[in-house]
Amino acid sequence: MDTQDSQLLREVVKELAALKQNHSAFESSADEKYANVQALDVSWLVLCGAIVFFMQAGFSMLEVGAVRSKNHINILYKNIMDGAVAAIGFWMVGYMFAYGKTAGGFVGIEGGLFFCQSIQNNVNGEGSAGFESWFFQWTFAGAASTIVSGSVAERMKFEAYLVVSFFITCFIYPIAVHWVWGQGFLSAWGAMPDADGKTFPLFSGTETSRGMVDFAGSGCVHMIGGVAGLMGAIMLGPRKGRFVNGKPVTFPPSNQIMMALGTMILWFGWYGFNCGSTLVLSGNAANVAAKVAFTTTISASSGCLTMTLIARFFEKYFDIGLALNGILAGLVSITASCAVVNSWHAFIIGMIGAFVVYGASKLLLKLQIDDPLDAFPVHGCCGLWGVIATGIFCTDKNVAYAGYPNGNTCNACSTGEQLGVQIVGALVLFTWSAVTSGAVFLALKLTMGIRVSEQVEDEGMDISEHGACVWVCCFVCIFMP
Repeated sequence: MDTQDSQLLREVVKELAALKQNHSAFESSADEKYANVQALDVSWLVLCGAIVFFMQAGFSMLEVGAVRSKNHINILYKNIMDGAVAAIGFWMVGYMFAYGKTAGGFVGIEGGLFFCQSIQNNVNGEGSAGFESWFFQWTFAGAASTIVSGSVAERMKFEAYLVVSFFITCFIYPIAVHWVWGQGFLSAWGAMPDADGKTFPLFSGTETSRGMVDFAGSGCVHMIGGVAGLMGAIMLGPRKGRFVNGKPVTFPPSNQIMMALGTMILWFGWYGFNCGSTLVLSGNAANVAAKVAFTTTISASSGCLTMTLIARFFEKYFDIGLALNGILAGLVSITASCAVVNSWHAFIIGMIGAFVVYGASKLLLKLQIDDPLDAFPVHGCCGLWGVIATGIFCTDKNVAYAGYPNGNTCNACSTGEQLGVQIVGALVLFTWSAVTSGAVFLALKLTMGIRVSEQVEDEGMDISEHGACVWVCCFVCIFMP
């Protein structure tokens, strides 16, 4: 080899070394960008989960303001325990039932998710360990169970309520989640995959169809909780003196300031609830989250304004309690469709939601069913309306924009097929919650009992269940010597 060839070879080797160095730098840069995107997505879920958990404070304040002062501590304690009980139940088996590998499209069964073992053991693996997913989903489970506390307020035994809360968060709610958001038979996200990963969504079982669209949980969160609350209210019976000679007797709220503050906290928390349901922030998900915030705001505002007009027309005065329920009606109603409808759709959905709440509340009074917080009208009925409204107002373009599967091959919204899927899904979830929660309430009623004695109800549950008189006496001794 002559000198010229040797020089050429050295230059080639030098160029190859430079290319290898650049390739390594590119790989390192790509890995760093992936890590940054992943960190952003994880942080998004943790932040939104924390905001959703703050809704527990909103529920607490709303319920405290709505019930009589002799039951304030009891209602606060129940809301606190909902979070704690939900955490343990969801950690034990709830998360597995919701997101484990499907068993016949009914329930998730996966040994690694029993007590969340696979999440703990994946800390040093590639990608997210999954802690953020469990945290975010736990806050939803807690919200579903807290809804029930409003329906059974002022007369249910504390220990019986804890049992109900546990069953909702570790079994009733997770099964519904598996059907809608996991691999269950209603899911739009991979219904009942076979060995090759092919999924079979309603109705055709092909890529020309999709499963139930419930973006943030009008059905599998709010309707599940609201219907369970209805079953509790029926099993318990009305509060003493609530109906006299077949006519309802009004129990004035103890603090409407607390009710208003609680509702505003819930409205704030709903942005974590709905926007966080993108589950990530990378890619187009940030734009979807912004759209969700937009439609959520429009629907809540429409519900509030509509209920204000309803109150003025039918009740002959402006009732802040009804206006607050109008806000919640709009929020619950838009939760299923917030990512797949346009702004004017959101306005109509919230407006109709207000009528749904008002009519359902009057119907309960006609039937002499005592729901102190109107939890069933707000969450159960508006949850039902929200699921069905999704099928009425969704567009295939919006569904594809929201990132749902089969976006380019499915035209279920335009053909009306999606409305059929939504109706089936709504009926299934309503029936599931009614049967299972009803069974739990009935079993407790026949064993440990679910209702406090008449004396306890007269005295107030704060004194009998929580020893509140001790604190009252201390306050009097210290501040009123």
